[in-house]
Amino acid sequence: QAQLVQSGGGLVQAGGSLRLSCVASKDDFSSYAMAWFRQAPGKDLEFVATIRPSGGITYYADAVKGRFTVSRDNAKKTVYLQMNSLKPEDTAVYKCFADLPPYGDPYYKANLYDYWTQGTQVTVSS
Repeated sequence: QAQLVQSGGGLVQAGGSLRLSCVASKDDFSSYAMAWFRQAPGKDLEFVATIRPSGGITYYADAVKGRFTVSRDNAKKTVYLQMNSLKPEDTAVYKCFADLPPYGDPYYKANLYDYWTQGTQVTVSS
């Protein structure tokens, strides 16, 4: 069973940056499709970004496109979410998700992923 350990997050002013990291325990990490979702208070879980295992193809939610970057380092079994130009509306608990083959479709449906973290709080003050 894959284990995911997430780090990063915290409090930042609007316009600032944060980076989240998510480390997997299994050696076959390179075959995982990885994604980030977030959940703001009183709202549903929302897709943020994903990086696929083949060729590192990435997809982003419109709300974060151009500001957030998802990347992966397979040697370190780690996926990152670099968040720049943060806005107060980015405030949420951010969670890391992993999808093992066969991959779920569509990628923005959290319930199709196999493993996820409890998440870390990201708070953006105005």
